[in-house]
Amino acid sequence: MTIRVDTLANGVTVATDHMPEVKTATLGIWVAAGARYEDENEHGISHLLEHMAFKGTARRNALQISEEIENVGGELNAATGIEVTSYYARLLGKDMPLAFDILSDILTNSAFEQAELAREQSVIAQEIGGAADDPDDLVFDLFQETAFPGQPIGRPILGTPETVRSFTPQSIRNYLAKRYRGPRMVVAAAGAVDHDALRAAAAEKLASIPAGTAEPTAKAIYRGGRHIHARNLEQTHLVLGLEGISYHSPERYAMQAFVNLVGGGGSSRLFQEVRERRGLCYSIQAFHSSYQDAGLFGVTAGADAADTEELTKVVIGELHDAAEKATQVEVDRAKAQMKVGLLSALESASARAEQLGGRMLAFGRVIPFDQIERKIDEITLEAVRAAGRKLVGSGQPTFVGVGEAGGLERAGIVTEALQRKAA
Repeated sequence: MTIRVDTLANGVTVATDHMPEVKTATLGIWVAAGARYEDENEHGISHLLEHMAFKGTARRNALQISEEIENVGGELNAATGIEVTSYYARLLGKDMPLAFDILSDILTNSAFEQAELAREQSVIAQEIGGAADDPDDLVFDLFQETAFPGQPIGRPILGTPETVRSFTPQSIRNYLAKRYRGPRMVVAAAGAVDHDALRAAAAEKLASIPAGTAEPTAKAIYRGGRHIHARNLEQTHLVLGLEGISYHSPERYAMQAFVNLVGGGGSSRLFQEVRERRGLCYSIQAFHSSYQDAGLFGVTAGADAADTEELTKVVIGELHDAAEKATQVEVDRAKAQMKVGLLSALESASARAEQLGGRMLAFGRVIPFDQIERKIDEITLEAVRAAGRKLVGSGQPTFVGVGEAGGLERAGIVTEALQRKAA
């Protein structure tokens, strides 16, 4: 594994991971311009910009963008998250110059034509409606919003039909100029890549990207609370959460081990107790989302309305028990799961490129895989228990449910036990 990193004059970072054993490459541009960086009147503009980037430039129309990449067997895609938006291509290594030409073109020369914008606004409005109709999507949007109320980090990434339809070509250009700055952008590639060639191409084709920093975003403040969305469904969807930790926290590895042993697989405490022994749900899992200045832990499950109260009690009990009585066997299993996930990424050019882009934005440096592996090896039983105690003692929980109101209200009241315990 050969990783090289350079910084261009305007602050754009170019990072590559050459993999001599593969013939394909994944190339992308990662930008610290996700949904949490939007002002109130920009809600949803990061996602809309990601869509509009593929709708035509001064040199290519939307069909030409698709045809050029697919003519060489490649694929082009993008994703908008809470903190990062990414644009990437997967194709043969020999065609990487074409991929970068297209990616740089859509980020520096997008036309943002009014007719295309109107069509894409309608498409996204339908996407928003689809998310609202899907309880699996809806419950997570409500969960994020309840955990971080009244803050950009808590707003749905897609925006609302009203905000999305309010944007003009000029408002998109203004946001692009404000947020897409050199120091907030990483060109990352892995696989059959030529670092020097990519650096030269980036220096030429991204020269118009302005240097300097963008306006800071407000610090995320976890609040928590309870939100019940009554709906007539066969199954109740719920998420129970607590304040987590930032990806800058030195406890992040121990926290991930705690998350894994609580709800990270078929052998986890929650799956065994809730699904296997009690039959209260079909699936249940724990997760932890880390941001630059905050974090959010959650347990998600779907259950019959009559079972939601008992399920919630069991979840709370297992969290407390794991925080005090997690075993060395459980911790070793969680560490093994983390290692497999880490090492599996070494086999994929796409995963390597994504990690390069994400870690350069988050930490400003590449974290070697062997260093991460050492951090995992160093996780102790007491560190995992301490992470669990910090989690369950963090105070105000977040409880969100979509489905039959009565069962969810009773389950929501149960979550107050977490807050009383913390006090």
